Amino acid sequence: MFTRAISKKPCRALIDGITTAQFVEPGEKPDYDLAVKQHDKYVEVLESLGLEVLDLDADERYPDSCFTEDPAVVMERCAVITNPATDSRNGEKEEILPAIRKFYADDQIFHIEAPGTMEGGDVMRVGDHFYVGLSDRTNEEGARQFNEIVTKFGYTSSTVPVTEGLHLKDFAIYLENNNMLVTEIVDKMDAFKDFNRIVIDPDELYAINSMYINGTVLVPEGYPKTLQIIKDLGYPTILVDTSEFRKIDGSLTCLSLRF
Repeated sequence: MFTRAISKKPCRALIDGITTAQFVEPGEKPDYDLAVKQHDKYVEVLESLGLEVLDLDADERYPDSCFTEDPAVVMERCAVITNPATDSRNGEKEEILPAIRKFYADDQIFHIEAPGTMEGGDVMRVGDHFYVGLSDRTNEEGARQFNEIVTKFGYTSSTVPVTEGLHLKDFAIYLENNNMLVTEIVDKMDAFKDFNRIVIDPDELYAINSMYINGTVLVPEGYPKTLQIIKDLGYPTILVDTSEFRKIDGSLTCLSLRF
């Protein structure tokens, strides 16, 4: 059961956010004003599902800083401040720290240290286990440090390769009740063989990053086949428009820390 979330308002520099253009046409830029409206609606949806949301002020120094999931990984017993791999995002780990300290004591807060790198988009939780994607953003040393931290608190972790795109959770999402949305490549991974894996159509891959919150699944707007799949699995759903964040590789889980 989630009771809290940390989000951050998009800044005007959002239009210069990092993008691989994997879900949009190259050169497509976010509309800042529309992004603000979409962010506000996203926060409203989280609040409607029972979460108390700490919505931080925008920070123009960091174009991607509205994606609060990446500079920290939070859980009941501890919080891990990550070490983002790109120079333009690395400072976000310092800016998220005051918000984390509102909810965690100093002896519950840990840091991934160089040469380890990690971003929260590569960390997928299933029960008390964390799958850590090894990607361009999260390396083996970062995953090793993360495992060393969380095992002290009764959690476990393991690594899986990220063979497509940016982060693990762009291509595999756990929806609770043993259900997982995946790509055709992830479907073949031994690490996930015991889950009920639902392969999403290649033309709707962005919708893999749907988000389970307290029994309801938030689904990005515009992906009817994936929406129907999730409904057929028995979940109540809420459509959320994230079109402007998609232009810089952002999606539903990226926009908040939930705990």
